[in-house]
Amino acid sequence: MTLGIVYHMPFWRDADGTLREVEGSFARYVDSLAPYFDEISLCVPLLPAAAGAGTPVRARNVTVAPLPAFDGPVHFYPRLLTVLPRLVRWTRTLDVLHCRLPTPAAVFAFAFARLFRRPAFLLVVGDLRALLPSMRYRGLKRVLWRAYTAFEERNVQWMADRALTFANGPALAAKHSRPGRAAIETRTTTIEDVDIGSRADTCAAKQVRALVVSRIDPRKGLRLLPAAVRRVVDAGVDLTLDIVGPLAGSLGEEEREAVVDAARREDVADRFRLRGAVALEELLPMYSHYDLFVLPTLPGEGIPRVLLEAMSAGLPIVTTRTAGIPGLVQHEINGLLVGEPTPDAIAGAMLTVVRDATLRRRLIANGYDTARAHTLQAQAARMMATVSSELRLPLRAVAVTAR
Repeated sequence: MTLGIVYHMPFWRDADGTLREVEGSFARYVDSLAPYFDEISLCVPLLPAAAGAGTPVRARNVTVAPLPAFDGPVHFYPRLLTVLPRLVRWTRTLDVLHCRLPTPAAVFAFAFARLFRRPAFLLVVGDLRALLPSMRYRGLKRVLWRAYTAFEERNVQWMADRALTFANGPALAAKHSRPGRAAIETRTTTIEDVDIGSRADTCAAKQVRALVVSRIDPRKGLRLLPAAVRRVVDAGVDLTLDIVGPLAGSLGEEEREAVVDAARREDVADRFRLRGAVALEELLPMYSHYDLFVLPTLPGEGIPRVLLEAMSAGLPIVTTRTAGIPGLVQHEINGLLVGEPTPDAIAGAMLTVVRDATLRRRLIANGYDTARAHTLQAQAARMMATVSSELRLPLRAVAVTAR
C-alpha cells in the first residue's frame, strides 16, 4: 500500500542520502504515518542544497517525487506546465492520496487522483481567508493575493466536499463541514511520548525568561510584544523574551525590522532576542530553559503545534482566543487566553502567570495531560483508524493505543 502526500514544505538530501525537512513538524508527521503503509511517497519541493540543520525523516519506507523548489504561489504557478506531467505520473503510482492543505499543488494532484480512481483524504491546517486582514500587501499585490486566496479557498472546499477531511481544530472543522459530509476535528502535533517533561513549576529565578516560537510573519502579532514586555518590566518583573523562528519571505523581513524598531522605541532592545530558525530536534529541548510561553497570534491558522510543544515541556502558556486555539487551550485550565491581542492584555496575562504560583502550577500540570493526549502516535492512530474504515483500506496494524 503506497500513500502519496503532497505539500509545499521543502526537503533536501544529505550526502548520506538522509532526507531532511526545513522546519521539522512535517517530517515528524510523515514518520508517524509511515508504520501504516508499505511506502510513503512525498510530492514536495526538493532543494539542491541544505537549508540549515533541518529535521531528518527517520522512517525507511519514505521516498520523494520531487517538485521544483518554490517559495509560495508566486513561484509555483509560473512552473505549472512543468509540474503537471510530474503530478500525473506520480498519482498513477499511488494507492491513496493525502493532501495537506492549503498548498498550491494539491488541487491538481487531487483532480488526477479522481481521474485515476484513487481514494484520497485531506488534512486542512490553515485558513487563508482569515489571514487577509493581517496581510500587509498594498496596491496590485493586495489585489492579486485576494484573488489567489479566493481561488485557493474554492479549491480546498471543492476537495473537502469530495473526500474524507480532517481539520486542525474546531474552527477549521466547522468551516469545511457540509451537510452529510462533516470534517473531522484533529490537532496537528510534533510531540512524542518521550518529549513530555516532568518539572512542576517555573519562574523560580530572579529573571523570568519568556519564549515565542513562530515564523516571523505579520500574521503572528509579534509587533505587540515589545510594548507588552515594557509593561511587564515597568510592573517590576525582570523579563527577557526570545523569539525563535524563520522569516516568512519578504513579509517576514519587514516584520523583523518592525519588531526590532518597536523594541528600540520601547527601550527593551536589550531584553529582546530574535534567534532565527532552529531545527525541531534542537528546539524541543530548548523549551525547558524558559519560564513561560507567549503566542499573540492573529486569525488565520488552526491550532499552532507550538502550543503542544510548550505544554509538553512544562511551560505555562499565554496566547490568543482566536481561530482553533480555544479547542486546545482552556482559559485558566491549561493556559491563559486573551481576547483582543493588545500589549496591555498580553502583559496582564504574563504578569498573572509570574505572580500566581498556584495557577501557574495548575496550568503546567494540565498542560502535561493535554500533551499526553495529543502525541504523534495518538493522532496517527486515530486518523488511520478512520482512514482505514471510511476508505476501506487494509492498512498495516500498528501497536499503538489511541487516546
